Amino acid sequence: MATLLEQYRSKLVTADKAVKSIKTGDTVHYGAFCGAVWDLDQALAARVDELEDVKTITTIWPYSEPPAIVKADPEAKRFKFNSTQFGAVERKMNRQGSCWYIPVQFREQLKYFTQDVDLDVAMLRVAPMDKHGYFNLGPQVADAPAIVNNAKTVIVEVNEKMPVVHGMQNAIHISQIDFIVQGSNLELPVSIGKEATEVDRKIAAHIVERVRNGSTLQLGIGGLPNTVGSYICKSDIKDLSVHSEMFVDAFLNLYNAGKITGNKNLDRGKMVWTFAMGSKELYDFVDNNSLHHACPVNYVNEISTIAQIDNFVSVCSCLELDLFGQVNSETAGLLHIGGNGGQLDFVLGSYLSKGGQSFLCTPSTFKTKDGTVTSTIKPTLSQGSIITVPRQVTHLVVTEFGVANLKGKSTWQRSEALINIAHPDFQDELVKEAEKMGIWKNSSRVTA
Repeated sequence: MATLLEQYRSKLVTADKAVKSIKTGDTVHYGAFCGAVWDLDQALAARVDELEDVKTITTIWPYSEPPAIVKADPEAKRFKFNSTQFGAVERKMNRQGSCWYIPVQFREQLKYFTQDVDLDVAMLRVAPMDKHGYFNLGPQVADAPAIVNNAKTVIVEVNEKMPVVHGMQNAIHISQIDFIVQGSNLELPVSIGKEATEVDRKIAAHIVERVRNGSTLQLGIGGLPNTVGSYICKSDIKDLSVHSEMFVDAFLNLYNAGKITGNKNLDRGKMVWTFAMGSKELYDFVDNNSLHHACPVNYVNEISTIAQIDNFVSVCSCLELDLFGQVNSETAGLLHIGGNGGQLDFVLGSYLSKGGQSFLCTPSTFKTKDGTVTSTIKPTLSQGSIITVPRQVTHLVVTEFGVANLKGKSTWQRSEALINIAHPDFQDELVKEAEKMGIWKNSSRVTA
């Protein structure tokens, strides 16, 4: 049997040679998050005149510029770039007609790649091989195990700067790999949330006053969840744990402030997550740190997993909601903004948790490009809006004006609670619209 070193040498090729395995009509996974490939993308772009109908898939393109295949084929005549979640670059490409969204339930993606997607080639960026023949996936496990297991050809792009992360199903053995490419060792892409606004701070304050000692936190993507984390750092809240789809800098700050003990009743002592993106300090913190337990998304986001953890607190942002309590976190009318991630799963799981709370947060108003200020709480959702969280499961909604608990409320009580946290400039208008819709009546007020 060949030694590991002999196997390594036999599979080591240039990026140009590795992508020769990609044929017209193939479906190619590009890796996800910080595991998205770079050198292999450049090499594939160089074959733009040789290939047709190549479909690529990722989950958030992490770099600040579009993929090389998109720049080489801006009209998408040969390459179709797809993503199951959208970041800023994907949003821009989508508007230009060079990127498509795949609607998914994130926790189901392992099953998609097992039974619903015929994957020809998987390309992933990984850490260097260890002495046992394993390549660590770095700060993202997500759906990678199913992608590797079901792709006909597996190519890894080695990056010596990739953190080695502890966890579950978080490595690929050399026996599973067809080609190894030594990458250019770029720094991992840094993702820093926007600076908090005054509205963010007011929303965060409403949430933090409801967080109890001993809670387990899930913080979503964006500036608001990071603001919640910074407020907890300054509070008296203690003995917190982490179980989150995404590991963000807010958790690092909470750990450094002594707030995280990991004393939860499931995976005790571990910070559990499925992918991490943030600062260089965050990547250094997760590197070879046994406190971290990066797991596949079908474990982290599984509703029954979340429900087992007492005092679970989920904090996510949304774009708009209506007086029925339906929540849109994906589109601005017909304009696609982002994927749903695990938002629905954490809303459902948090409520099933003993003492659990899920907060869906939005500023009360939004300013359009022409300067018009509109309410994010609307009588009905805008045309083209996607329902990310159905009204039956919405729990706590937060704006800068307060918190509305929709659980167990009639349609009239829900509309009243939401109008109470809408911007005062729009409350009278919302009442009139609620009356027209038949969910705000004097008889409702008397009998409710």
